[in-house]
Amino acid sequence: MTPFHGTDPKKFIADFHESFHDELVNSDEDADVIVDRYHTPDIVQIADGHRMDRDKLIAHTRPVRKNRPTGRMEVHEAVADGDRIAARSTLHVTNRGKGLTMEVYFFGEFTADGRMRRGHTLTRTVPAT
Repeated sequence: MTPFHGTDPKKFIADFHESFHDELVNSDEDADVIVDRYHTPDIVQIADGHRMDRDKLIAHTRPVRKNRPTGRMEVHEAVADGDRIAARSTLHVTNRGKGLTMEVYFFGEFTADGRMRRGHTLTRTVPAT
């Protein structure tokens, strides 16, 4: 069984990121519990060349929880093959009253239960439209 269970890859990746973000900023639940719900214990994410394991990912959630940024992700295209997904999207974030728009290129591997095992992300800041 694939982690996407027949779900459109665009919807899967948008829902994954939106749900994870929403739980982080709108819940008082421990960040490690939320991270573990969405990621495997051996998670490795590389974002713009910076490697994060589980502990670094949990630490990364602290400023997100403190600042409570809002965001909207537009997934332009996504394809899935087995347990892997590739997506191109635009992320619109507002943090402390400032807007930021980024192109996001994501390549990930997920478990059958929908948790991320590996993620590689490249981003590029673009002018807000």
